[in-house]
Amino acid sequence: MEGVSVRKIKKFCVFCGANSGKDVAFVNAAFHLGEVLGKRKIDLVYGGGKLGLMGCVSTAVAQHERQVLGIIPSAFTINNLVGETCGKEIKVATMQERLVMMMELSDAFIALPGGFGTLEELFQMISWAQLNIHNKPIGVLNINGFFNGLLSFVDHAVKQEFITPRARKILISATTADELVDKLQAFRFESDPALSKLKWSPSSSQKEKLDLTLRL
Repeated sequence: MEGVSVRKIKKFCVFCGANSGKDVAFVNAAFHLGEVLGKRKIDLVYGGGKLGLMGCVSTAVAQHERQVLGIIPSAFTINNLVGETCGKEIKVATMQERLVMMMELSDAFIALPGGFGTLEELFQMISWAQLNIHNKPIGVLNINGFFNGLLSFVDHAVKQEFITPRARKILISATTADELVDKLQAFRFESDPALSKLKWSPSSSQKEKLDLTLRL
């Protein structure tokens, strides 16, 4: 990364599946990502619990004595549905509140393989970046080509002029954890001149809480 200005990322938020997936490579990559974050002295924010890839990455970060924060809807804690969170835990009332808190408490975002929930979290962060709600880097760890189809779809949407080339740059991808973290640290946000004029403040929706329900 010589010659490139690197931002200081202290907390990564990781979105990933509560299942382990079919390929053992997903589990290995989740553990390795946690190890990379831990060795780089980076803390973790995630969705709480110990299931699937979420449990793998959080366990690996904790084993390197870094802080782990799980943000979890109270509904998931009934009957120990998702297992014990590795580290500190914050309970919230809704999924939306969870995502807003993840955004506020993190410096960057990584998505590992996962299902609809993971994809929702990933694209919500991308759309909020496009709307100038935040300017934090976002990336996917493309393990064994898991995100190839998604990345191809995004590029197709660019060709069809539903996503601008400028907005396309928001989503970063890499095939290894070290490469992805390096890319995210080097990321420089380029806001859309028109959307950069949007002003998001607590008074614009609710007195003490941002209304981030707007989606493209």
